[in-house]
Amino acid sequence: MYNAKLPGSWLVDLSHIDLSKVKVGEEWVELDGSMPPSPFTPKGERPTGPARYATPTEAYAVELGYHVAPVEAYVRYDNGRYLDGWYNRLRDAYLATMADLGVDADLPPAGFLAAMYGYNERDPELAIVVSAIKATVKGGLGKLRERTRGEGWRPDIHAAVISRTRINLHRKIVKHAAFTGQYPIAILSDCVVYAAGGASPLDFLPYRDGKPLPGGFKLGVNPGLVKHEGTQSVLWGEEVRERFDAPELNLARYIKDGTVTDIDNGE
Repeated sequence: MYNAKLPGSWLVDLSHIDLSKVKVGEEWVELDGSMPPSPFTPKGERPTGPARYATPTEAYAVELGYHVAPVEAYVRYDNGRYLDGWYNRLRDAYLATMADLGVDADLPPAGFLAAMYGYNERDPELAIVVSAIKATVKGGLGKLRERTRGEGWRPDIHAAVISRTRINLHRKIVKHAAFTGQYPIAILSDCVVYAAGGASPLDFLPYRDGKPLPGGFKLGVNPGLVKHEGTQSVLWGEEVRERFDAPELNLARYIKDGTVTDIDNGE
């Protein structure tokens, strides 16, 4: 019996989930089923059979309105919020340092975009601190899946963190699509690329009276909110795909400054 409160790994078939009709909140909505990527595979393709998923992924399948029937599970009955203290300290350090660089947590959307422009050039030493905090987060999570001599090897916790992050992003994509009819043209682990009529996120994000779509993308410095990664032209995207003969090139990987050093496999 599936239990969303138990962290672990579940063997379950999610191939029946149809992203053309999903629940958003309490309402069923219809989407273009060919557009939103599946949150259940690395390349966004629909699953073809049973696979192992972390608890947040399976819980999201239920949230979308579909029944799940796992056939096997490895769960942790003894569990807790293992990373809370670590996360809170790093979050507070990041927000305090960014505030010192002029990027406050309560800035309005346009003010936030303006403050983020060139923030790392205002104080090179503080910029190093920001980079160190980000590296600590990424490196700390990476250590959970590295085999070590101590007790730091926790691939189960690593999988749960990645699962929750991926699901949170997909939830925003679905809510944005349901409200606006817009779908991303490229997705990376923490970056989503949309076609827009202008160079600013405000040219397509559905803000009304300064307030974002509930549950959608919201600009801000707090973890969980989004920032502007970069803008490139459609011609840039077509040119790099043609130059590298890579139609599946993931543009989200290179959108920041437009530099493409090598091809990828589209994941």
